[in-house]
Parts: sequence; structure tokens; C-alpha cells
Amino acid sequence: MNNIVRRLRIKKNMSQEELATQANTTRQTIIRIGKGEKPSFDVAMNISKVFDKAVNEIFLTAQ
Repeated sequence: MNNIVRRLRIKKNMSQEELATQANTTRQTIIRIGKGEKPSFDVAMNISKVFDKAVNEIFLTAQ
């Protein structure tokens, strides 16, 4: 999960701050997601909209 968000962010040439602003969250939240913490539903939805991807494409991983 964390690598997916980071890869998408880098692919769009976005800083953590830019992603946080567009996803209506904080840079600290983006950092925590990057370290493997699961985001709230609202943050996950906002990030998926920023990247124009389904939530499950970004945040659901095989168990």
C-alpha cells in the first residue's frame, strides 16, 4: 500500500505536501501512510480521487 501511494505520487511529480493538500489531509498523514499506516476511509477516498483510481487499486492488498 505505502509503495503504491508513493509511486503514484512520484509518477505525478507531486510532493507529499501537494498530495496532502489535494487529498484534504495533512502531510503528516501522507507520511504515516507511507510508513504503512492505513488511512481513514475519507482520506483513502480523497487520495483515490486525486489519482483517479479505485480505492481498492491503491489500498487493498492481498492477504
